[in-house]
Amino acid sequence: MAKLSEKYEAVVVLSVKTNDEEQIKSTVNKFSDLIKNNGTLTSVDEWGKKKLAYEINYEDEGYYVLYKFESKPDFPAELERIINITDGVLRSLVVLAH
Repeated sequence: MAKLSEKYEAVVVLSVKTNDEEQIKSTVNKFSDLIKNNGTLTSVDEWGKKKLAYEINYEDEGYYVLYKFESKPDFPAELERIINITDGVLRSLVVLAH
């Protein structure tokens, strides 16, 4: 039988050069709302601005956000797709949590 719900974690690194505070807040809320509409958002942990391990697009700092959520197994692929086409996102990773 197929699982109805799984636990996931998504880490998103936003650009601090192309986004101001208002744009960052808007993007964080956009992803939160998307998760809420397709599953259960357990927590949003904003780590804030941190130095990157290596430069990405000539940037050495990023704004980190960790989302923990539960959803059907087909939703994380859609979430990744939307994150990847959103302006101002440097990197992201969505994984199955245990």
